Amino acid sequence: MAIVVSFVFAISLFVKFAPQFGAQPEGAYLEKIRASRHYQNGQFVNLVETKMDYSCSNIANMTRDFLTVSDIGPTDPLPVKFEAETERSAVDTPAFVTWYGHSAFLIEMEGKRLLLDPMFGPAASPVSFITRRYSYERPIDLDQFTDIDAVIISHDHYDHLDYSSITKLEPHVGHFFVPLGVGSHLRHWGVSEDKITELGWWESADLDHLTFVATPARHFSGRAITDNKKTQWASWVLKGRHNNLYFSGDSGYAGHFKEIGEKYGPFDLTMLECGQYNTNWEAIHMMPEQSAQASMDLRGKVMMPIHWGAFDLALHEWREPVIRLLATAEKHDIQVVTPYIGERFAVGQNFPREKWWETLN
Repeated sequence: MAIVVSFVFAISLFVKFAPQFGAQPEGAYLEKIRASRHYQNGQFVNLVETKMDYSCSNIANMTRDFLTVSDIGPTDPLPVKFEAETERSAVDTPAFVTWYGHSAFLIEMEGKRLLLDPMFGPAASPVSFITRRYSYERPIDLDQFTDIDAVIISHDHYDHLDYSSITKLEPHVGHFFVPLGVGSHLRHWGVSEDKITELGWWESADLDHLTFVATPARHFSGRAITDNKKTQWASWVLKGRHNNLYFSGDSGYAGHFKEIGEKYGPFDLTMLECGQYNTNWEAIHMMPEQSAQASMDLRGKVMMPIHWGAFDLALHEWREPVIRLLATAEKHDIQVVTPYIGERFAVGQNFPREKWWETLN
């Protein structure tokens, strides 16, 4: 019994003092959150009822599957097309997009350099030996990310908000745009208050000629045991004079996609979650066929599947999301872009569509 008590005590101390867990909103920041109509009974809520099956039998089955299923990730290093740092794009050029696997992007838009969910770390977890990143032909070089005008975060899960990446990037970032409450993590990690803007759903902020709108998603949040849904999760509209982009973050399928499309569409590019799904958690992560429908709801001209190509966070084979998506897209005449990791492309011009994953093991 003493061993068990000591173990629990040690875990509690680790969660309390290890910086990667972040911090919960408090004081004036918590008061602002309580004013949100999407915050009820001490937690943020989704627009539609979103339940997960946390029964003992279901949790036991999922745990068994995660412990016994193997060979779902790549054995070959994933090919990359990392480029040397380019000059800042001109204000009057199309947006340029570079994907770094999973949901991490560099967007060059209206002369600004934006990072979306810059999770560049080796593990999507609070400890390094869990959920390791796939092997890339060359690692992501964080030293290239200088002179970043803004970082935009969708929510505080480890595969989207990474402590090591944020602390490395922070001196080179002009501003952080985050959902309500997520600023508490950033402040805990040393980001100054004047560099953080927190937005609730349907609220917007401007950066010169760009407008960022925090829009709904169907998901949840939390980095530790006691902070479930204490911060908000969001998708984002990135609107400029020449391009209009949508970034889903994480979301189950629901009617918010159509509402966003009606309010802010059409979109030149929709970057939509398509990976790490399972029928047990379909309410918070779309299946590939739903991702295709979401792009149509959004009135997207071209769709890009994201949330794959970096980690095993579900039980499907690593290529399955993009294969299923392309099959559905063909039926509905949806244009899909599938760049290599690190491949920079211009929105509206010669979208990359090579099926680079087909030759890998």
